[in-house]
Order: sequence, then C-alpha cells, then structure tokens
Amino acid sequence: MSGPISPSSVPAVSKGFRLQWEEAQGCHVLLYPEGMVKLNGPAGEILKRCDGARSAAEIIQDLERQFPGAEDLSDDVYQFLSTAHDNQWIRFAA
Repeated sequence: MSGPISPSSVPAVSKGFRLQWEEAQGCHVLLYPEGMVKLNGPAGEILKRCDGARSAAEIIQDLERQFPGAEDLSDDVYQFLSTAHDNQWIRFAA
C-alpha cells in the first residue's frame, strides 16, 4: 500500500509474524523467525485487532468502546498502523 492509511484500510498481521500474549513478559509480543517484539499495552490492543477483516475505522471504534473516556484515538491508531506497516509487521488487505 502506498500513501496514507485511510479509515477503510484493512490491516492484517503479516505472514511470518505471530501475535500472542506472553505471560512471562506480561504483555503481547510479536514473534518472527529472527526474534520478538515486546509490545506496550496500546500497541498490543491495536495489533490484536488487525485481523484482515476490520478496517482502521472499525478498529478505532472498537477501542473507543472498550476504553470509554479515552480521548480521540484516531491519531494514535493511525500513527501505530503506519509504524507497524513500515516495520512490515502488518500488511493491508486488497
């Protein structure tokens, strides 16, 4: 995908990566053949919703429902999705 991420963009974890809860770390981690990325709470919450079925807008709505009272999460979610895409952790469904 080129250009900015839109509300209709549908992210999915890239092949070769696996997201899981790591009890020993107390957080979500992203595993790949060369290692592991330890995710902070917000990153784990966003990435676990990147299932290839939900759009960026739907992910934001779901997060805002789960965490009522949070400020507008759009900028943070788009920024994370951009970083995750740049690092090849996610891809966007066609």
